[in-house]
Amino acid sequence: MSAQKIVSQNAQERKFPMEYTRNIGIAAHIDAGKTTTTERILYYTGVVHKMGEVHEGSSVTDWMEQERERGITITSAAISCHWTNDTGIFSGIEHRINLIDTP
Repeated sequence: MSAQKIVSQNAQERKFPMEYTRNIGIAAHIDAGKTTTTERILYYTGVVHKMGEVHEGSSVTDWMEQERERGITITSAAISCHWTNDTGIFSGIEHRINLIDTP
């Protein structure tokens, strides 16, 4: 089987085509709200049913005990969610969003 045929077959089998996949890395200065922003995105896309709070130690992406105790992000965390826009050119098309929450 040729490499081109394998690539074509894999593209057809994807649930979310690359055209509808967004990769977002959230990077900013310390205490700028990166993890808080990530938590809000996860809430509004329906991944979590309660917004996690960094200062309460309840954020999804701060999973290490030290991160929860100190209220800081030590390691990067990757998580996916899905979003369907109601208006505009991509209206009604589900997108996969891959988020990376950085320290």
